[in-house]
Amino acid sequence: MTSVEQHKLVKELRDYEAKMSRSELEMFEMFRKRDKDDEDLDNISRKKLKALHEKYVVSSQPKGNPLDALFGKKG
Repeated sequence: MTSVEQHKLVKELRDYEAKMSRSELEMFEMFRKRDKDDEDLDNISRKKLKALHEKYVVSSQPKGNPLDALFGKKG
């Protein structure tokens, strides 16, 4: 993961801080501080950051076009 990708994940997760549990929030704060200091994350931290991103950002995005249901398109 490049520093640009890391910065993007942290930036996208900022909108979901209110939904995080206490332990997830503490972990995210650590990631945010390390990102601000331009530190690269180790493998374990990268996996945890990606997991948080999957849980909050990716899962909240719609899977398909909402108009498909309206017009009866079967896909």
